[in-house]
Amino acid sequence: ISSVNAFLPDPGVIDYTASKAALTNFSKALSKEVSPLGVRVNSVAPGPVTTPLWMGPGGMADTLAGAMGIGRQEAVDQMIDGLGGFATGRFTHPEEVADLVLMLASDRAANITGSDFTIDGGLIKTL
Repeated sequence: ISSVNAFLPDPGVIDYTASKAALTNFSKALSKEVSPLGVRVNSVAPGPVTTPLWMGPGGMADTLAGAMGIGRQEAVDQMIDGLGGFATGRFTHPEEVADLVLMLASDRAANITGSDFTIDGGLIKTL
């Protein structure tokens, strides 16, 4: 599991973004090495996900709401706007990431290897 931060460098978490970029590149290179052996390697790059880091008690939403003196939902809306907006208007749910991983691990994706799949609600606007 990589991250959209592999493609969206952030000086606030430079070690995280560098490691995710490396992981995405490593996955692509490894796929070329092991695919002839019947092993598939792909990466999944989620954007913000409704995990405790973002949405749990004391998470980013609560921290922002408290710092700005606003309600929790308004803080979530401001986080989404601050990140550039999501086409879906919401964070990704963990189950959606898990479903994508399950599909990629299944026989239905038997010819998919060396690919990166972004699941970010439309956060990344570039090709």
